[in-house]
Amino acid sequence: MQALLDVILPVFLVIGFGYAAVWRGFFPTSGVDALMKFSQHFAIPCLLFSAIADLDLSVSLNPLLLLSFYAGATAGFFLGLFGARFLFKRDWEDSVAIGFCCLFSNSVLLGLAINERAYGPDALAGAYSIIAFHSPFCYGLGITAMEIARNRGQSPLKMARGIARAMFRNVLVLAIAAGFVVNLLGITLPDVLRDGLDLVIRAALPTALFALGGVLIQYKPEGDARVILMICAVSLLVHPAITWALGTTLAVPAGIFNTGVLTAAMAPGVNGYIFANMYGRARRVAASSVLVATAASVITAWMWLMVLG
Repeated sequence: MQALLDVILPVFLVIGFGYAAVWRGFFPTSGVDALMKFSQHFAIPCLLFSAIADLDLSVSLNPLLLLSFYAGATAGFFLGLFGARFLFKRDWEDSVAIGFCCLFSNSVLLGLAINERAYGPDALAGAYSIIAFHSPFCYGLGITAMEIARNRGQSPLKMARGIARAMFRNVLVLAIAAGFVVNLLGITLPDVLRDGLDLVIRAALPTALFALGGVLIQYKPEGDARVILMICAVSLLVHPAITWALGTTLAVPAGIFNTGVLTAAMAPGVNGYIFANMYGRARRVAASSVLVATAASVITAWMWLMVLG
């Protein structure tokens, strides 16, 4: 219970403030959209760039951690994809969008905030190593699957162009790539630039959480309830369970192991809806899944904290 009070609820209180502010008319929807754009297109890319640039890759980039996390994420994607197709009779394009919701956990807005509350700022190296590959991996897999579904029978070159175009328009991917360039080349950023980045970074997570609350009120629980339940189960239970089982078997070091499992246990991120909206597929299901799973993760994240001890 103490973990719920000390770790989980403060994060969801900030989300709740954003939700209540928009619900009661104290904060306009247009303002929330602007905050979300600021956080997702500027502040969080600055956070990821700085984190990757400063990351000790020899220590933090643990391949066993990445294998545990991304094996669970990939399994979740295919469970969602084939579950939607064969259990719920959705077409292939809808099924890919639903699979993406099962794949893309909210590793930044929720994951970083809850991990920091649970284990402290010094324990975030494992989370950053996961996040470094999260957007490239998830968008790479999702876009590839969607382009295959949409362009069945067309040339591989056309599909490759569509995948590359979508990937290199993603500001999170670009920020992470820039961080790796600075890290691997040993570039030292000027102090004035570092100080400016730090000022922006301090605003990233609280702004993003408040904006997330304001965005969630715009989503209504609509669509196929059974599909939404499947997405919640895969995201909140199956993905972290696979990460926990593989991490235990592979003896991932305890500190980053806990971070990996907790990151895997996060609800589908807003990117699940963004992906669905980008292709005009399963948008109601994606939006409802973000809302329902985010609410349910108050309990499931607490449960995983109890499992991790």
